[in-house]
Amino acid sequence: MRITFRSEENLQAALYDEFVAGEKAVSIAMDHAGRAIKRDWRGQIRAAGLGRRLANTIRNRRYPEKTHSMDAAALIWSKAPEIVGAHEHGALIRSKEGFWLAIPIDRVAKRMRGPRHARITPHLWEERTGKRLRFVYRRGRPSLLVDDGTQRQRRTLDHLGFVASPRRFRKNVVIPIFILVPQVKLSRRLDLAQSAEQVARAVPAAIVSSWR
Repeated sequence: MRITFRSEENLQAALYDEFVAGEKAVSIAMDHAGRAIKRDWRGQIRAAGLGRRLANTIRNRRYPEKTHSMDAAALIWSKAPEIVGAHEHGALIRSKEGFWLAIPIDRVAKRMRGPRHARITPHLWEERTGKRLRFVYRRGRPSLLVDDGTQRQRRTLDHLGFVASPRRFRKNVVIPIFILVPQVKLSRRLDLAQSAEQVARAVPAAIVSSWR
């Protein structure tokens, strides 16, 4: 950097202008870094097959928001940190009650949701359908909770609008609704930290480029 001045007053003005330019350069660089990381994280989540809904939980913000600063910083976060973290680091999921995890395997049950868009539970499924699930023990394989195929009125809807599966219109058909497992191990499907580090390494060069 080269600064030419003829008096102390010119020097002070020139230094002030450079300081303001530096504040703007740092802030712009952090804006770009925050958006780049958010874009990459959302792309990773979608590519991993975790859905657009989870990808859109990734947000970013630059501080301070309305002014430029030499100390500007970018914050990138998820509104569902537990879910994103589980897929980034891998996680062992067990039942909160210490028994079994009930995973829906029936097409309609997979679409059902409980409070706050949570996955359906056997108890809630029974409340919605008005039927009882039967426990089926399978030696050496995960046990099941099944619907015994009791007759259901054609095109019966629950209050959320889920249509009964056509298979249920047949009598005496046993339909597996939930599979019971003691725990589930999530594999690592995301590498968010590495992508953030790659963007961070490019920040100094971005500051210099904006400052010029």
